[in-house]
Amino acid sequence: MHDPLALTGQTRPTGAQPSFPGDPVEPPRRRIDVWRWIVRGAGALIVLLVIATLYLAITAPLSKSLKPIAPPQITLLAADGTPIARRGAVIGDPVDVKSLPSHVPQAFMAIEDRRFRSHWGIDPWGISRAMIHNAMAGRMREGGSTITQQLAKNAFLDSDRTAGRKIREAMIALWLEAWLTKDEILSRYLSNVYFGDNVYGLDAAARHYFSRSPQQLSVAQAAMLAGLVKAPSRLAPTVNLAGARARQKLVVQAMARAKFLTEAEAAAVPPARLRVERVKEVPNGTYFADWVLPEARDRSGELANEVTVTTTLETRIQRAAERAVRRAGLRQAQVALVAMRPDGRVVAMVGGKSYKDSPFNRAVQARRQPGSTFKLFVYLAALRSGMNPDSKVLDEPVTIGEWSPKNSDGRYEGEITLARAFAKSSNVASARLIKEVGVANVIRAARDLGVASPIANEGSIALGTSTMSLLELTSAYAAVANGAYPVRPRGLEQEDEPTWMERLAGRTTMIPARELDGMRELLAGSISTGTGRQAALVVPAFGKTGTTQDNRDALFVGYAGGLVAGVWVGNDDNTPNPGLSGGGIPARIWRDFMADALDLPVPAPAPRVEDDGGDAVGNLVDAITNVSDPTGPIFEGQLEGLGVDLRVGRDGSVDVRPTGRDRAPPPPPREDRRPPPEEDFGDGPVN
Repeated sequence: MHDPLALTGQTRPTGAQPSFPGDPVEPPRRRIDVWRWIVRGAGALIVLLVIATLYLAITAPLSKSLKPIAPPQITLLAADGTPIARRGAVIGDPVDVKSLPSHVPQAFMAIEDRRFRSHWGIDPWGISRAMIHNAMAGRMREGGSTITQQLAKNAFLDSDRTAGRKIREAMIALWLEAWLTKDEILSRYLSNVYFGDNVYGLDAAARHYFSRSPQQLSVAQAAMLAGLVKAPSRLAPTVNLAGARARQKLVVQAMARAKFLTEAEAAAVPPARLRVERVKEVPNGTYFADWVLPEARDRSGELANEVTVTTTLETRIQRAAERAVRRAGLRQAQVALVAMRPDGRVVAMVGGKSYKDSPFNRAVQARRQPGSTFKLFVYLAALRSGMNPDSKVLDEPVTIGEWSPKNSDGRYEGEITLARAFAKSSNVASARLIKEVGVANVIRAARDLGVASPIANEGSIALGTSTMSLLELTSAYAAVANGAYPVRPRGLEQEDEPTWMERLAGRTTMIPARELDGMRELLAGSISTGTGRQAALVVPAFGKTGTTQDNRDALFVGYAGGLVAGVWVGNDDNTPNPGLSGGGIPARIWRDFMADALDLPVPAPAPRVEDDGGDAVGNLVDAITNVSDPTGPIFEGQLEGLGVDLRVGRDGSVDVRPTGRDRAPPPPPREDRRPPPEEDFGDGPVN
């Protein structure tokens, strides 16, 4: 068979098969369009870059690199302007590299990133060199991060060491290089970097270590500061001057290698001399400062420099509170005291015996049962129902469902007035009252006076079984002192502006005069004739004792002379305190504090009465701590429940006799100690 192409004189391509009529025709092969795939790849890359740009714009805005990497320092002032606490980091003003002497930025570039001016945010040579050095050393010695990467890490990322974070760090570094100039990047870096001693930024470091501005730094000082960046906490010159100076030498040598200094200039650089800025010491830890600091930070906003915030604390009253707590002579038991003005301004706070030993704030953070101090709400609900202090209530045992409360002293007086029941802190009378007025109305009274803690919907709350903080309880008593509710405790001098809802609803509600007069009569009677006699002052005083089951907690809350105060005593582990009662130690702490704060003389000790929750041991414990009379015995009187009279002398002598037995007359003066003259009885027998 002949090839058809041979007849036409045409030749077939090498390797091609001859085509004959009837053979299948192969379709022509499509040529791969290389340029089309290049265009597509470029388009996909642009899309990815746009997505990455949008992602970084959202997650890493440039403005974030200007913000301090630590909370600014806040100085809290008392109401009179006295500094009471300083918290947070010392952060300096932002610096501009263009305003600094050339050797200042050069010191940082020489030791941290020699090719800073030439790379695009990532230095491949630096990374390679760090990897080689680390491999030779067998451990991690160098990081290879550029100044741009360090800014990205400090401003935008956390401190974990995952591969994902390093990738984000590199992306943000490229992003910063694309949008900022080298001078802007270096300025932001120097404004945020940590220099030890809780100091952030070149401005703060220059003033802290050398008492001068960054524009006045010498080569030696700039080199020392640049050397701190590697390990600021370990190399801070205030704690490791030798280490800081050794690091300074390395920086100066690096500046010479980078041609920022000549060899002669480098050799002439002396060790930097410190001139640490002296700042008046301010306590960094107080219970009040811990409580008010979060609100102070919110109020101050995002500021880069030191912020001063004026609080409501009154230093004279705070010192009076601390003295009263120290004089109490408590051993293992803890104590808390909070004082405020009737409008809610907290003027003193003690959260425990020692902040250094325990910063836990028992005035705010602890939630304990209020005991009989909760009866304030029971009796307010009773007055709201139409009763008055002269209304009658039965002081006899009662059973409500499965609950059978009893008076702590086991004594019952039958039908008595509300005033008498409140003064003696009758438990059964409170139980009868809450049954009569309803649990819901008692809870509503507590809510009106500002109690926000959960309150159980059961009758036993009449005896204070639902927990709350001392601050919350004291605020409720402040409402009675204020004549309006609720009273919101606050620690800042400037009050927040009310919202439109608060303006519409009204910020406070006045307590009706009849109810207010009734409550004040009850509170005054508790001190004048009831369980709170140990809290009596020489001015009108109003308050209530409280003791919880098994004497675990003891409280006294009250007000006088425009000051409201609450005192709690108990154990942190909620174990019993035999003999502890609200009318004992807490009442006397309250009395001593109020007398000191109001500049009043301490009155003579009140007659002993049975307290709510007190017992014979409690009376003994309370009695032997009564040292008001500097000349007489520490205690002289009857121990209720034991049937004995006790006299404890200041010389340590103790005289115990059965109650009712006459004491022997005191011995006569020495000159009268002679036998009586003999008498003539006549001749009869002597009987």
